[in-house]
Amino acid sequence: MPYSVLLVDDHDLIRQGLLRAFERHADFDVVAEAGSGRDALRLAQEHRPDVVVCDIRLPDGSGLDIVKTLRAQRPEIGLVILTLYAGDEQLFAALEAGASAFVAKDAPSDDVVAAARHAAVSPSSFTAPDLANAMRRQMAPAGPKLSPRESQVLGLLAEGFGVGPIARRLFISESTTKTHISKIYEKLGAANRAQAIMKGIQSGLIKTDLASAGSGG
Repeated sequence: MPYSVLLVDDHDLIRQGLLRAFERHADFDVVAEAGSGRDALRLAQEHRPDVVVCDIRLPDGSGLDIVKTLRAQRPEIGLVILTLYAGDEQLFAALEAGASAFVAKDAPSDDVVAAARHAAVSPSSFTAPDLANAMRRQMAPAGPKLSPRESQVLGLLAEGFGVGPIARRLFISESTTKTHISKIYEKLGAANRAQAIMKGIQSGLIKTDLASAGSGG
């Protein structure tokens, strides 16, 4: 038996394109189409499709709300989110809503079919083309980014060293050291050494034991 599919998009042209894409695959059967969230919920109840392919933006609400509702009603249903704006924010919103897959509208139609196939087979798992990179970006520490040399200089500032000693330790000129310190202040939004150390600690750029050692000397 082919997987039954409900297509949800307010643009008829997109729905027809998706319909033709699914018709090329014998393991799918498009049983209904909807142009709004209200119709999507009604048709999902009527046809009980295996997979719903839903646009994230609908004239009467968000496709994410449709996904949340359908996931709560039927844990076994496959749910694919389509969007024009395939950024990390939308991707993680789809994941949180309970989607099985996330696909950009400008992706090849075969990618949508592949996402629907994944959703039909593994409705409770999530897939997206850039998922691994998105996860890395999500887990990356927030806050200011210092260069390796700037991190060294900030660490020495926290240990209580002045411009001259820092320059000698790093085998650079005092002028270059001052430039690094100026850049550090700029990136951290600090006006002086004390503020730079405090903000460095808050950002996780300085270990507290180093700051304690520097403030005591």
